[in-house]
Amino acid sequence: MAHQSDLIATDIEQYLKQHEHKSLLRFITCGSVDDGKSTLIGRLLFESKMLFEDQLAAMEADSKKWGTQGDDIDFALLVDGLAAEREQGITIDVAYRFFSTDKRKFIVADTPGHEQYTRNMVTGASTADAAILMVDARKGILTQTRRHSYLMSLLGIRHIVVAINKMDLVGYSEKTFRSIVEDYSKFAEQLGLKQITYIPMSAFKGDNIITHSDNMPWYHGTTLMGYLETVEIDDTRMQKQAFRLPVQWVNRPNLDFRGFSGTIASGVVKPGDRIRVQPSGKESHVARIVVHGGDLPQGVAGQSVTLTLTDEIDISRGDVISTAEEPAQTADQFETTLVWMHEDAMLPGRPYLLKIGTKTVTATVTDIKYQVNVNTLEHTAAKKLELNAIGICNISLDRGIAFDDYQHNKDTGGFILIDRLTNNTVAAGMLHFSLRRSQNIHMQHVDVNKDARALTKGQKPAVLWFTGLSGAGKSTIANLVEKKLHAQGRHTYLLDGDNVRHGLNKDLGFTDTDRVENIRRVAEVSRLMVDAGLIVLTAFISPFRSERRLARDLLEDGEFIEVFVDTPLAVAEDRDVKGLYKKARRGELKNFTGIDSAYEQPEEPEIRLDTTSLSAEAAADEVIEILKRRGVILD
Repeated sequence: MAHQSDLIATDIEQYLKQHEHKSLLRFITCGSVDDGKSTLIGRLLFESKMLFEDQLAAMEADSKKWGTQGDDIDFALLVDGLAAEREQGITIDVAYRFFSTDKRKFIVADTPGHEQYTRNMVTGASTADAAILMVDARKGILTQTRRHSYLMSLLGIRHIVVAINKMDLVGYSEKTFRSIVEDYSKFAEQLGLKQITYIPMSAFKGDNIITHSDNMPWYHGTTLMGYLETVEIDDTRMQKQAFRLPVQWVNRPNLDFRGFSGTIASGVVKPGDRIRVQPSGKESHVARIVVHGGDLPQGVAGQSVTLTLTDEIDISRGDVISTAEEPAQTADQFETTLVWMHEDAMLPGRPYLLKIGTKTVTATVTDIKYQVNVNTLEHTAAKKLELNAIGICNISLDRGIAFDDYQHNKDTGGFILIDRLTNNTVAAGMLHFSLRRSQNIHMQHVDVNKDARALTKGQKPAVLWFTGLSGAGKSTIANLVEKKLHAQGRHTYLLDGDNVRHGLNKDLGFTDTDRVENIRRVAEVSRLMVDAGLIVLTAFISPFRSERRLARDLLEDGEFIEVFVDTPLAVAEDRDVKGLYKKARRGELKNFTGIDSAYEQPEEPEIRLDTTSLSAEAAADEVIEILKRRGVILD
C-alpha cells in the first residue's frame, strides 16, 4: 500500500509519531438513492492511496463482473459490501471506512439513501462532525434530500457540504449548479442550517474531489478534500463548552486510591477546579487528573481520564461531574425529540429503558405533542410513532438525571430508548428542556406509612394481577378469591376490567395505544391501594408483557403476584359468554385480543391456573393457599 507521505519509506517511526498526533474528522455521506455516496467514498479511498494492491485488483475484477460502469472501475464496490447492495446498486447498511492524508485522519460513514433505512442514517450521523449531502445534478432536490437535511439539523451537525454530483452528466453546466444551490438554500433557511458549502463535482470522474476541475473553470471554491482537511472538528468546539464528565467507572485498585473514570464530554478541567457532582449536587475540588503513564496538567474534551477529588463524596457510574460555575441541569421530566427506529410502534405509557451517557433509567413517553412531516416540516397529531417517524414528545423518568440541551452537548443531551424485554434499541432521542413540573412537584412525607396500615389489617399488601384471554374466567375467579378473603376478615379491593371502563378509563378504546394507557392507569391505582395496605385484585386481559412489567416495577419485591388464567383460545371462544368472539369473527369488533390483536402469555407467572382442568371454585382455593404460603395472609 502506498501513502502520500514519503516518511513511510524513509523514517517509519517519525511517520507513526506524526500520524498519532493528526486530528480525526468523523463525517457521513447521505442523500437520496443512487446519488453517488458509495462512489464518492471509493474515490476518496483511491485518491488518498489507502488501498492495498489486492483490494484494487479485487475492485477491478468486481467492476468487470457486475458491469455497472462499463469498462471503468466502479468505486462504489469498495463500500457496498453486501451482495444485496451490489445487486440493487443501493446502500442498505451503514458502512464505515478509514483513510488519512498528510494533514488529517478520517472516519466516514456511508449511510443508506432509501427511506426504509432512515434509522441507519441516524446511527451514522450521531457521532459525525460534518456531513456530505449528495445531490444528483440531473434530479435536483428530492424528498430524501429534504429528509436527511432535517435529520442533520435535528442531530446538530453544524458543517455541511452539499455535493452536487454527476456534473459530467449535465455537461458541467453552471446554470444547473446555481439552480440547485438556490433551491436548497431556501429549504436550508427553514431548517436553520447556516454553515453550508456547495461543491459541484463528479465522484466518478474525480472532478473537484482532490484538485480543481478544468471542466468547471467557473467554480472558484474549495475542493472536497480541501474542505475536509480544514473544517473545524467538533472536539475543538466542545473544549470551549462547560466541563462535563459522565462517570463510567469508579476506579478503586487499592485502599489508597479512589478515582472516577470516563471520557470528558466537553470543556477543560485542571487540578484545583471546583466541581459539582450531579444529580446529587455535592461539591469538591479536583486533586489529580490521572491517565496511563502519569498525571496531566489538564484534561480536555475527548480525553479519557480518571479524576481524584479532595473530598470523599458518593459518586456512582452514571453520575455527571460538572464545573461548579456552570453545572448541568437535573430533572426527571423533559420535552424531547424521538426518532423511532423499530418496526413495532411506540405507544405512550409503555415503559422503556433510557440510556443517556453511562446512566440507564426507566422512562415512559407520557405524551406525543406532534409528529413532524420531514418533507413539508408540517406538524401533525399522532397517537403513536411508527418506524422512521419523528415526534416531539414529553417523557418521564423514574429518577432525576443530569443533562444538557442536545444542541449544546450531544453527549449529555442525547439518549437511546431500549425495549425492556428484547434489549433492542428502538429509538434515538434528543433532550430539549426539563418540564417545569419536574422541579415543582415533590413527594410529600407522611407519618403513617404502608407497613403501619397493613399491620392493623393483619395482612401483607399485594396485587393479584389476573391476566388471560377474554372468557378465560379472570373476573369469576378473582371475585371468588375476594369473597373468600373478605370472609376471613381481609381488607381487599377488586378492580375489574369492565368496571373501570365505566369511570376511570371510560375515555379509552381498545387500540394498542389505549390498552397500554388503560393498564398504566390501573397499575398506578393499584400502587396507591397497596400503599393503603390492601390486597388488590385486578382482572384485565392486559395482553402485553411490557405493561404487566410496568405494573410489577411500580411495586416492591413480592408485592406483585401475576396470576395467569391459562385457557386456550378455542376453549375461551367456545364459552363466549358475552358473544364477543362471534362479533370479532364477523369483523364487528376491531382489535379484539386473540383474533386481530396479540396476547403475550406470561413467561414466569407466580400462579398459573389451568381452567381446562380446574373449576372456578378450585382455582380460587388454590390462589388462597398460595397467598398463605407467600405470607400475604397472616395468621
